[in-house]
Amino acid sequence: NLLPAPLVLPSVHELDLFRCFQPVLIHIQMLWELMLLGEPMVVMAPSPTVSSEMVLALTSCLAPLRYCCDFRPYFTIHDSEFKEYTTRTQAPPNIIVGVTNPFFIKTLQHWPHILRVGELRMSGDLPKQVKVKKLAKLKTLDTKPGIYTSYKTFLHKDKTLIKRLLKVSTSHPVLGGKTVPRARSEQAQLCKGTEFAVWDGLEHYMASLMPLQRAITPWKNPPQIRPFCQEDFMKSLEHAGPQLTCVLKGDWLGLYRRFFKSPNFDGWFRQRHREMTQKLEALHLEAICEADIVAWMKDKSEVEIVDLVLKLREKLVRARCQHLPVKEETLQRVSLYIDTIIGSLPEDLQAVLHHP
Repeated sequence: NLLPAPLVLPSVHELDLFRCFQPVLIHIQMLWELMLLGEPMVVMAPSPTVSSEMVLALTSCLAPLRYCCDFRPYFTIHDSEFKEYTTRTQAPPNIIVGVTNPFFIKTLQHWPHILRVGELRMSGDLPKQVKVKKLAKLKTLDTKPGIYTSYKTFLHKDKTLIKRLLKVSTSHPVLGGKTVPRARSEQAQLCKGTEFAVWDGLEHYMASLMPLQRAITPWKNPPQIRPFCQEDFMKSLEHAGPQLTCVLKGDWLGLYRRFFKSPNFDGWFRQRHREMTQKLEALHLEAICEADIVAWMKDKSEVEIVDLVLKLREKLVRARCQHLPVKEETLQRVSLYIDTIIGSLPEDLQAVLHHP
């Protein structure tokens, strides 16, 4: 008979996403799409706390994808970008701003997506769900809570998911204004399907751009990662896309095409390309360690051997500075290789290489 799992209370720094999303659960997919595409959004709230929590919740809902656009949890008229964000002569930037001053209702009316929320209180009953309204109705200071937008989602609403979210949200107790961890865990599992469907499609294609390990040879530079071609990616979805594996139906191709234009895609691609490049460097170091360094040196000139020493040293420095995914024993073995190579050279060259 196992004892019940201990109740782990969230820390003061942990954001309770589903407490924040309580009044907008039925629109969670729309908000997720807007975040994925890096759309400009204003969060109008009654207090800095509510404003900040909602903005941070929105930027966190893309995991495992990273939100790479700008965001200001609490924006005021004193911020340096005030004129830039309130001007009507140019489109709003890719940013989420949280505000509390009613003055912004008038000055930010031209923004394409505005979320107005009330106090984020948790009780036994689920808060009233806000409605999607036309931007034209955002005129007076007494504007009611709602999502003011003309955005049409690419994916159809998953009614089963929404019902389960609403059920989970109302069937678990609340402690100290926070959703009980087990309830939050259940809610998180319900919402991750869409995120992973998008992420998996990207990861599957990105993996195909990685050179084969057998193409990595010790005495040549690592092969290059093949370029990301959007059209090739779209073709790859025909056989392994989220439209085949995810219960959500809709215009997945259209969603991806819009996503490619967002800072979120650029940020994701740069990070993954950097990780893959580092992986290639690590595999190259391992290939060098498995090679017969003495046999390689037999027919090489001193210039070629010195050049190899310098390149190996550079690789070691880069491996440590960039924290490449390579074992410490591999790095130590490369160091021994360098010592072996230097030891085969004339004494004058050894002196130069030992004391550069």
